Amino acid sequence: MDNGLPAVGQLSPEWLDFFIMCGAIGLVLLAAFFWALLFRKSGKRRRKNRRHRHRPLNPTLAESGGLPPVRREKNPDAPTPPP
Repeated sequence: MDNGLPAVGQLSPEWLDFFIMCGAIGLVLLAAFFWALLFRKSGKRRRKNRRHRHRPLNPTLAESGGLPPVRREKNPDAPTPPP
């Protein structure tokens, strides 16, 4: 029964080298996958809260007195923002 594929002994040396390299790369990738699967860190660990107790958070607008009043007049000395 002929399946259309040449036997290993009938392959040219270039194709044989190609298949050997593909197999070696595949083995390395498979080993790296299993290594990562076995030795990965658990993602369920909680991070430590590094914020210090003596350093307060930024105040809210209500705590700081709200937004400043709206400017009615335009100051000609002030630089205009770039477009």
